Amino acid sequence: MKNLRSAVRGRVLLPGDAGFADAARPWNLAVEQPVAAVVDAEDADDVAALVSHARAHGLTVAAQPSGHGATGDVEGVVLLRIRRLDELRVDPDARTARVGAGVTWGQVQAVAGPHGLTGLPGSSPAVSVVGYTLGGGLSWFGRKYGWAADSVTAFDVVDADGRRARVTAETDAELFWALRGGGGDFAIVTAVEFGLHPAPALYGGRVLWPADRAPDVLAAFRDLTTDAPDELTVWADLLQFPGAAPLVAVDATYLGDPVEGRALLRALDEVGPPISDGRSLLPIADVGAITAEPVDPAPGLFRGELLTGLDDAVLKAVVAAPIDPLLSVQIRQLGGALAGPSDSPHGPLTEPYAIYLFGAPTPATAAAIRAREDQLIADLGPHVGGRKPFTFLAPGESVSAAFHPGAVARLRAVKDDRDPERVFRSNFPVHSGQIHSRPQ
Repeated sequence: MKNLRSAVRGRVLLPGDAGFADAARPWNLAVEQPVAAVVDAEDADDVAALVSHARAHGLTVAAQPSGHGATGDVEGVVLLRIRRLDELRVDPDARTARVGAGVTWGQVQAVAGPHGLTGLPGSSPAVSVVGYTLGGGLSWFGRKYGWAADSVTAFDVVDADGRRARVTAETDAELFWALRGGGGDFAIVTAVEFGLHPAPALYGGRVLWPADRAPDVLAAFRDLTTDAPDELTVWADLLQFPGAAPLVAVDATYLGDPVEGRALLRALDEVGPPISDGRSLLPIADVGAITAEPVDPAPGLFRGELLTGLDDAVLKAVVAAPIDPLLSVQIRQLGGALAGPSDSPHGPLTEPYAIYLFGAPTPATAAAIRAREDQLIADLGPHVGGRKPFTFLAPGESVSAAFHPGAVARLRAVKDDRDPERVFRSNFPVHSGQIHSRPQ
């Protein structure tokens, strides 16, 4: 490993070096990453130099722009940090963006928003565009515009031979398909180009009530999401913050006139007086403030599933008992364009809702959090779908939980063709039991 320093221009940290532990740490502090080295690449050429070196010396490389989605299954690998790949260009006339692998969604929205345009971000502005898009990308605006990966027009990559290439549907159809939602197991993506979408106005925010209003709030949530226009997306949250009374919230975005948005959400006004109501006209760059998720690394245990419906039995199961020791039980409205055609590994997302459970563990609470998550999902029984989005996969799960068998077989064929030596290691490899590090 020591000769890594002569192979690349970026910083190389090895176990025992000052700063190694911090550099190897993922965003989710509940995950340990026993990597053999950390490389901070200076640019795409530096990435190519690292990959060439890894291939020649029997090493395996795992790329993590921000550390989101880490599973800890990286023993002995070289962890590649690519935060310095920070190119960000928006063409408002063409409605396109080109961003480096180190760019976050918050940065894109801040540049695109003043032009009345938006990308397809999720709930957190701190997540990297590339990592999120490689997992498909479930956006606040996915009901209107589909998966984030559906908007991609090109990837800049470094392949397993250390060569730089531009990948499009025309130049390399199979690799392009795999990268649009199949994860990062096939190449190192150094930049991505994608279409932006009209966002002349954004109305939304969070409304909070005491937890005893949860049955009424969830019933209203179901009513207003049953026949909502694609421009409207609504999530419901049961919340239990440490040292505070439990709460229930509704988070919403509407891509349109605020008066129309308020009218579409009228059912919330009939629930009863809220503790707070943050709905307003929002800058597109502020979409991440709606849920106000932490932007700094923290420990978390989570589980995500798709729901086939939201009938009385589901609502009853969700509110039957306090969510403690969980912090959040979130139900997301899906449907719209997400259920339409998609030439991506996941394909159409036909389930109308998703549920996402989250807890912040300590050594004393981790087992209880896991048990509460498992029990709640068990209580939902047949209402839990058979697959889940790639970005909902948790440590210990596999791509088989995200894709149909035919898509898994196709992804494995791409892996075998493009990286037969297993130079690359994604958070969720398409082959189970993939080799971490080859003999040097």
